[in-house]
Amino acid sequence: MVSVIITKQGADIKQVSLDGHAGDAEAGQNIVCAAVSVLAINTFNSIERFTDDAFTVDAAEDGGHLVMAFPDKLSDKAQLLLDSMLLGLDEIQKQYGDEYISLTYKEV
Repeated sequence: MVSVIITKQGADIKQVSLDGHAGDAEAGQNIVCAAVSVLAINTFNSIERFTDDAFTVDAAEDGGHLVMAFPDKLSDKAQLLLDSMLLGLDEIQKQYGDEYISLTYKEV
């Protein structure tokens, strides 16, 4: 299962963490993992390219682990990009079910 943890401080997103694999098919055929990966990586790349927001990234070279942390308050652009990613992840969860992807919001 892909575990997505969104860490918030009040209304501000401080970190997005993705761990695991959906396990709905063999490697290379896994549509849930592919969809989650595309949403996350494109969002993180878009924040880097289209905003001036500071962040750190930790990723496993073999996949299955990706963390993006935001030390400062997000700009409106970065917030919109993250909201769009979270909408997509929520829709994946609704369509494919909790056995493949879980979204958890954590307050710090």
